[in-house]
Amino acid sequence: MTSASRSPWWTPHVHADRRPHLVQRNRLRSAVRRWFEDRDFLEVETAALQRSPGNEMGLSAFSTVLHTADGEQEPLYLHTSPEFAAKKLLAAGERRLVVLGPVWRNGERGALHAPEFTMLEWYRAGEPYEQLMRDCAALLQLAAETTGATRFCFRGREVDPFAEPERLTVAEACERFAGIDLLATVSAQGETDREALAAALTRAGIRQAVDDTWGDLFTRLLVERVEPAIGNGRATILCEYPTPEAALARRSAHDGRVAERFELFACGVELANCFGELTDPAEQRRRFEAEMSERERRFGQRYPLDEDFLAALAHMPEASGAALGFDRLAMLATGASRVEDVVWTPVPGGDW
Repeated sequence: MTSASRSPWWTPHVHADRRPHLVQRNRLRSAVRRWFEDRDFLEVETAALQRSPGNEMGLSAFSTVLHTADGEQEPLYLHTSPEFAAKKLLAAGERRLVVLGPVWRNGERGALHAPEFTMLEWYRAGEPYEQLMRDCAALLQLAAETTGATRFCFRGREVDPFAEPERLTVAEACERFAGIDLLATVSAQGETDREALAAALTRAGIRQAVDDTWGDLFTRLLVERVEPAIGNGRATILCEYPTPEAALARRSAHDGRVAERFELFACGVELANCFGELTDPAEQRRRFEAEMSERERRFGQRYPLDEDFLAALAHMPEASGAALGFDRLAMLATGASRVEDVVWTPVPGGDW
């Protein structure tokens, strides 16, 4: 079937197929809001237009121009996450925040990606990031209870949303599923040994390119060996990411090679990315500049730093924060086959 012959999403028979998922999405959204309200979280709405869309190398943003009243023009971006704005509110004195709203990422579209999607992001000031692990487990159960699902299924994989998630460090996962001692290639200062990791991947039979960086090799290792093996039967919390792969997370107190970062996986789907937040503005600036230098090397483009955000970090309390793809959670909980089946009005250009 050619793209011209596909029926658009608003065609009555297409909408009729999608509508049950969409109604369940609404129920889940309401349940999530109640869950956070019952725990004294303040829901906030952050501005979508920002001076910086974020400074992680792999994120691509949509750009626009603000025309000021005096005729000047200022470049702005649609945010890729409400993180910078939410952390400024923590610096202002808020203690528990939740944001449920749209974010935008360019160059991403597929069964698990949409250029505009809904992010559920929440922050706990003065609380450890292990609490976020408990939050994630509770939200999986809430999604199942709200939609009546007893299992989450996606592409032949199943998860019991009521089972306690498995906790596995990245180092343990790399050893278990690829026989690789990942942390032997990372120093306590966060420096990486690209050649050592490349040799380890070669021994494990994992393909690589001659111009792969350490980060590229790490991603190959995760995508080819680790991620296919986790989040089956029950959800997996993959924690203690190497510090170079956690640009906004603080170092672990027990091992400087790793950071307080974890991701939640279910049915092979990454659902959430969570941090013990970095609050050192000088260290954050250094990491952002390194990320943007790598982005410029690869893509010939860099995004500005949000100086207001870096200034706010000096006043921000110790905190933990989580970002969960709400559309992905709704997809798993309703049995949809792709995220755009749980989006009321998809961005133009999708396949139907």
